[in-house]
Amino acid sequence: MPSPPHTSSVPWAAWLALASSMALVGSYVGLSKLLVAAFPVFLLAWLRFGIAAVAMLHWLRRVPGEAPLSRRDRVLLFWESFIGNFLFSICMLYGVMATSALAAGVVMAAIPAAVALLARLFLGERIAPRIGAAIACAGCGIALLALARNPGGGAAAPWWGYALLLGAVVCEASYVVIGKRLTAQVSARRISALINLWGLALITPLGLWQARQFEFGAVAPGLWGLLVFYALAASMFSVWLWMQGLRHVPAPQAGVFTVMLPVSAALVGVWFLDEPLGAPHAAAFALALAGLLLATWPGPTQRG
Repeated sequence: MPSPPHTSSVPWAAWLALASSMALVGSYVGLSKLLVAAFPVFLLAWLRFGIAAVAMLHWLRRVPGEAPLSRRDRVLLFWESFIGNFLFSICMLYGVMATSALAAGVVMAAIPAAVALLARLFLGERIAPRIGAAIACAGCGIALLALARNPGGGAAAPWWGYALLLGAVVCEASYVVIGKRLTAQVSARRISALINLWGLALITPLGLWQARQFEFGAVAPGLWGLLVFYALAASMFSVWLWMQGLRHVPAPQAGVFTVMLPVSAALVGVWFLDEPLGAPHAAAFALALAGLLLATWPGPTQRG
């Protein structure tokens, strides 16, 4: 009996690239908890952008046939970096420092819902009922997590930690929306390199300020290795894997793979950082995943 026509065209390699990209993002969000315990936040962000800038020097060249950057492109690149790189890093790092990797995973699951809200506000796209339900699930999950106490009886993390993580979600959603305007004119690799350079320029004064009194010799060798992984995963590998997957998978289907972000961040928190997981935390995580899948799962007209 002949196999179905679509069987041979299942993009397994693309799916693996998308899932790996989001798993990388979730893992470095979770593992940043270790880094913010060793480095001041501004110094950590400065080192991250600096390492990535050296690694991505060869990405700055224009690809053959690419037009020079227009004034509009340059403005968009600045805002892409300021909101999606600079502010995202500060909000995420301070938010993880005040809460937990598990909390970051739950809150980051709201990114697709936040993208839908911003697309409605700035691009005029309609919010379908399913997206409204996703936004409600994400909000309930974050609220439940913020009110939950640790299983050992400890107090909940400070409210401003969750507010900063939510700010990071809005920054990442803005990154996606602005990126929609940029990718039509500029290659993905060059966008990544240019916005990383902007991020380095913006954070350098604050990074140098904290570097003056920092004891670099007191940092364990393993943490330097983790810092290099964080820099390359955040600025290079996760972007490249995501773009590779998007070449073969429609964007609505690719969005489903963002489920790997909160899952991997939560696994890092619970398995590697020994963060407590109580019933309220599990319920908040389930709500967050439900909202993410509602927001990203392709509808009947989007499949195929």
